[in-house]
Amino acid sequence: MADKRKRRIATGGPGVGSAAMAALLMITLATPALALSELKPAQPQASEVQQGPSLPPLDEPTVGPDGGLPLPDPIIRETPQTQSEEPAPEPPVVEDEGPVDIITDLALLPEPARRMRELILAAAATGEPEKLRALLGTGPNATQLAFGDIETDPVAYLRSVSGDGEGLEILAIIIDLLNTGFVRIDAGEPGETYVWPYFAALPLDGLTAPQRVELLRLVTAGDVEDMKAYGAYNFYRVGISPDGEWRFFMAGD
Repeated sequence: MADKRKRRIATGGPGVGSAAMAALLMITLATPALALSELKPAQPQASEVQQGPSLPPLDEPTVGPDGGLPLPDPIIRETPQTQSEEPAPEPPVVEDEGPVDIITDLALLPEPARRMRELILAAAATGEPEKLRALLGTGPNATQLAFGDIETDPVAYLRSVSGDGEGLEILAIIIDLLNTGFVRIDAGEPGETYVWPYFAALPLDGLTAPQRVELLRLVTAGDVEDMKAYGAYNFYRVGISPDGEWRFFMAGD
C-alpha cells in the first residue's frame, strides 16, 4: 500500500494530472492559429531607431528614341600624367668658340716642340730622307704617316709617295709646312698638338688675300678649288706635341 502511494506522488497522481491536462487542452483549442503570412516581427522601440540621412528619390527611367532604354554614356578613359609627358628640356646652345688663333711667333712654342721642329728642318735640308728615321720614332710613339697602317719601312714609304720617287719632294713639302704659321689644338688635353700649316683649322672660303698667297705657295690654284669643293684643307700637315713628339705627317682631313 505504501509503494502505490509513493508512485502516485512521483507521477502527479491520477486526480491532479487529468484535471490539469484537460484545462490545458481547452485553452489550446480556444486560441485561433495564425498563418505564416500573419506573423510580424517585433517592432523596435523608438529609442532603438537610429535616424540616418534621407536618400534622394530614384529618377524615373528615361525612354530612348526607339522606345527602349537609352544607351549608357561612352566611357572616357583619362590617361594619368606621368613624368615622361613633361616637356623635354631644351638642348644646350653651343657657343661659338671664336676665331682660330694663328701663331707665328716661334717663342710661343714649348722648348721640346721647338727643338723637334728644328731637328726636322735640319734633317730635311740635307736632301737625304734617311736622316728623318731617328725622328720618326718607333712603336706606340711612331709618327703617323697615313690614316691606315703602312706595310713597309717608314722611310721607304715616304719615298714611295714622293712625286720624284726619291723622297726629295716630300722633304721640300716638310720644309714649306714648318715655315708657315701654326695652330694649337686640344689645348690642355692629352692630345694637345701644334699643327702646321694653320690652314688645317680654317675654312678656306674665309681666307684673306695674303693668306691665299701663302696657301698657293704650298699647292696649286686647282688644288685650292678642289679643297673648297671637298670642304676643308686636305694637303699634308705636321703635328708636334708640347713635349717634342713628332705625332704625324700626313695628308687628308
